[in-house]
Amino acid sequence: MNSNMVIADRLQFAFTVMFHYLFPIVTMGLGFFIAWLSTAHLITGDEGYARAAHFWGKVFAINFAVGVVTGIPLEFQFGTNWSQFSSFAGGIFGQTLPLEGTYAFFLESGFLGLFLFGEGRVPKVIHWLGGIGVAFGSLLSGYFITAANAWMQHPVGYARDAQGNIHLTSFWQVMFNPYVGWQYAHVINGALLTGAFLLAALGAFYLLQGEHQEFARRSLALGVLAGLVLALLQLFPTGDGVGRNVVKYQPAKLAAMEGQFRTEPGAPLAIIGMPDTQQGALLDPLYVPDALSFLAYGRFGARVTGLNDIAPDLRPPVEVTYYAYHIMAGLGTIFIALMLLGALLWWRRRLFTSRWYLWIMMLAFPFPFIANEAGWVVAEVGRQPWIAYGLLRTSGGISPTVAAGETIFTLLGFMGIYLLLALLWLLLVGRVVMQGPEEGSAA
Repeated sequence: MNSNMVIADRLQFAFTVMFHYLFPIVTMGLGFFIAWLSTAHLITGDEGYARAAHFWGKVFAINFAVGVVTGIPLEFQFGTNWSQFSSFAGGIFGQTLPLEGTYAFFLESGFLGLFLFGEGRVPKVIHWLGGIGVAFGSLLSGYFITAANAWMQHPVGYARDAQGNIHLTSFWQVMFNPYVGWQYAHVINGALLTGAFLLAALGAFYLLQGEHQEFARRSLALGVLAGLVLALLQLFPTGDGVGRNVVKYQPAKLAAMEGQFRTEPGAPLAIIGMPDTQQGALLDPLYVPDALSFLAYGRFGARVTGLNDIAPDLRPPVEVTYYAYHIMAGLGTIFIALMLLGALLWWRRRLFTSRWYLWIMMLAFPFPFIANEAGWVVAEVGRQPWIAYGLLRTSGGISPTVAAGETIFTLLGFMGIYLLLALLWLLLVGRVVMQGPEEGSAA
């Protein structure tokens, strides 16, 4: 297979999926907080909660719309650029992806319409159910997509026919793949943490501007306190659970993530370092002795397989996997520190007046997006050279009749269109932010 064709197809899918995922991060993250604010309004009758829920509902709607538009090309690319993979695994993806569209998408969009336009027109309980439905639909959507990806990471519930194609034998095995539980928890928790940062960042922005003080205090406090819990959960147990799946099912990915070249008992954990695949070593490392063995297997003397004992054609791209993992882990550590500091300031009643902290939180909101994207880079690049782990190589999944030049040409077109969509998103969200929450009523 022409390597230029494989590279071009991977570049196009990587760009479109990473750009698209910026928006589901927001919808999955904000849906929970919209439901929380709606519940608080129903219980307390405080209209401030209703105004906050409605405001974030508008931000949710903009991201939902752009997410739909940018997600559609991904579905078509399975046929245009990855036809051999579609033929190979269509029996699996023909179940999970339509479920995402039929149930989650329509559920999410229907309840969003009820929530945004039903306020004051339907009973409060019905309106509250709209907010709950928005959250549930976004979380359900994420589950079906994650289940599809988990099958690519750890294929289950299938049989192969005489032509080598995959046929579904157990729908429930695919849905409850042993890989999907912790992966889904980690993905959703990362999105919720991003939502918490968005609440805190906008609250900090309004406080620095001296505007919408009630809304700003409520958003900042909720974002910081929820963010502290979520940042800790992102490390343990969800991050730890995903790591244990990697240890069990994808040892090559683990070695690339940690820059572990030698197979050894009592393997150290590299805090920093530069992987050199030519020398087969990590340059200028800072190690914690025996820590990788303990984190991976629960024993300080456990033996960890290194990259040097894995066939070169079965190793993932080491540098990309290693650096993406350390970006994700490093940012996760910073998130815990920031939220812990914010919770301390809240406890000392200085959260809303510490301008230096407000500036930090206002400027920090892009970093959870970077951490989420880096995590998916680890998951997908670290799975290489497999598109379905152990079953089909990525090079065997592309469309053999689509030339690399055609793919690059359409990639440039996607870049131009997505740039326009990004500018439109900035205009619409910026307009909502500048208008702020309606102070007089929730309508």
